[in-house]
Parts: sequence; C-alpha cells; structure tokens
Amino acid sequence: MDLAYSAEEEEFRARLRVWLAAVLPTLPPRPDPLDWPARRAYDCGWQRRLHDAGYADVHWDASPTQRLIFLEETELAGAPYVGANFVGLLHAGPTIAAEGTAAQRDRWLPPVLRGDEVWCQGFSEPDAGSDLASLRTRAVRDGNEYVVSGQKIWTSHAEVADWCELLVRTDPAAPKHRGISWLAMPMDAPGVTVRPLRTLAGSTEFAEMFLDEVRIPVGNRVGDENDGWRVTMVTLSFERGTAFVGEVVACRRLLGELARTARENGTWDDPVLRRRLGRLSAEFQALWRLTQANVSEAQATGGVPGAGGSVFKLHYSHARQELYEAAATVLGPDALDLGHDWTLDRLSSLSYTIAAGTSQIQRNIVAERILGLPKGR
Repeated sequence: MDLAYSAEEEEFRARLRVWLAAVLPTLPPRPDPLDWPARRAYDCGWQRRLHDAGYADVHWDASPTQRLIFLEETELAGAPYVGANFVGLLHAGPTIAAEGTAAQRDRWLPPVLRGDEVWCQGFSEPDAGSDLASLRTRAVRDGNEYVVSGQKIWTSHAEVADWCELLVRTDPAAPKHRGISWLAMPMDAPGVTVRPLRTLAGSTEFAEMFLDEVRIPVGNRVGDENDGWRVTMVTLSFERGTAFVGEVVACRRLLGELARTARENGTWDDPVLRRRLGRLSAEFQALWRLTQANVSEAQATGGVPGAGGSVFKLHYSHARQELYEAAATVLGPDALDLGHDWTLDRLSSLSYTIAAGTSQIQRNIVAERILGLPKGR
C-alpha cells in the first residue's frame, strides 16, 4: 500500500494553498454559531466560492487522495467547514454520485456543488435506537408516488434543508434489512413537520421530523425498491470513512494549542498531563495514517470507503472525547465557560460515540466484517 503522494497530487496541494491564501482574507465575518439560517447563508456562500474556483466537486468527482488533500489543507488554513452543506456534500451527494441514475445526478448534484441546495439526513427513529434497520417509517406505493408516514429524529440540519436523504420501509413483510428504500424527499412537501432539538451547547443543528402522508415521486428513489439498506451502507461508508478527516487535522492543531496554553498557565508542570498529551498526539498521528490507508484502499477499489472506516470512526470518537477532557484539565475553571470555543467543542464531542453509528455498532462491524467473527444472535 503506497501512502506517498504523487507529483500531480502535490501540485494540486500547492495550487490549493495559493488559492486559499488569496481568498480567505476576503471572507465576511463568521455568523453566530447558534444562528443556523445565517450559518446556512455563510456556508453556502463559501461553497459557491469553491464552485467558482473549480474545487466544488472534490468530494465525489476527485480521487480519494485529492479529497484527503483538500480536507487537510482547508482545515490547516482555517477555511470554513462544510457546515450546513455537510449531508449534501459528504453523504447524499457521494451516494447519488455512486448509486443514482444519470438523471438523478444531473438534478441533484449541481445544486449541491453550487451551494444552492442543502440536504438533511432522515435515518434515525425514536424507537429504532442503534438498530437502524428496524425503522418503521412506511412508504406505500400509489402509482408513481410513495405515500410516506412516520417519524425521524436527530435529523441533521432539517430546519434549513431543501432535501432529505430518507430511509423508509417499502416492504413490511420482508426481513428488516431487505424491505428498505432510500428516497430523496423535498422538505417543502405537504405533510412534513420539523421541530428543532436544542443541544447541550444551545444550537439546533438537529431536529425531529414528522411525516404525515407525504407524497414522494418514485423517481426520487435512489437504487432499486427494497435495496435501500445496501445503498445506505454506501452512505455510511462515506460518513465513517472520510467525513471526519478535517476534524482529525483540527484535533492535531488543538493539541498544539493545548500544549502552549499549558506552558503559559503552569499545568505543563504536571507529568501526567504531559504524558496524556503525548499519547493523544500519537493517537491522532495514527488516525491520520489510518485515514491515508483507508483512502488508498478506496482509490484502489472504486472510490467507496470500506469497513476500515468503522475502525477509524470507533477510535476517533473516543480519542476526540479524551482530547477535550484533557482540554478541561488545562483550562481549569474556564472549562465551564460556554463562551469558550473549547467548551462548546467539548460538549459536542460527547455525541461522537453515538453519531454516525454508535461505538457498539462499530465494534460489531469490525468483528464481523474484518475479523470474521460470527454474528450475534
């Protein structure tokens, strides 16, 4: 497995650095992080700049290695994150690019790339817990439409989204993994009700969503009817494989800031803290190398990340939580100040062992698909 970058890839990196250095100083001030309509406008404005510069399609029309370089360099430069465009660019878009028809790609991908349309994710349900395949939201075929009723929860960016990647049960008599379909639902369709959920940090990037006989064209189904679980595994492989790459870079940068702060406030004199930061530095370096290995594998096998993404996600979510616990030790009483970015990030880190598949689910995937252990009964 070759983890080195080619001359062409390094040229891509150099060109991107020059562009970032020129454009970042011209950006407007960032909005209040709790104001999602303003954040949508800001994030979509940044996406438009990427589009006009020729970098918009890097998330699915570039090689996995170029995608890795893009995420690394934009994070190192302090560029805006994808934000409200997260689901469209990193989940729904790559899934449609991999599994959609030519007409579906033509309809949905350009608006995402231009920052014209935002997507949300309608996967989780209140009664399904970690067992996503036990979802109950029903889709009954009525001619050229599905009539959908049910409830979703933790629907990312639902209050500012135009479209939803939606999992529904189209055959209740089939085994639970075989009766699911993947639909693209317009959020302005009659029967869609969104109720924002407030997080510990006070933001509302999640929502619960109620669907009351929502009519969705059959042409909005990605993949075959009842083949949605396989399509969903494609979506989740992107979510667990490369979607957190920029955050690994951010965590490595935060470690450096923590070390500097510790030297300034005297906590660096604690040898236990120094060992902890050193071990975390090694952990994030290993995660970066694992990301490179996963990307190299994806590039050799068609561009879709494999089960190695679950290994990454499992270790990353726990390492991130430990990082912010270490930050709390360095900050002392200031760790309780909600006005401090690290405090908000620490609260956010608590969700990472649940979001994108719980750690327990990731362990099952690793055990069954990588280690070859039998499935539990």
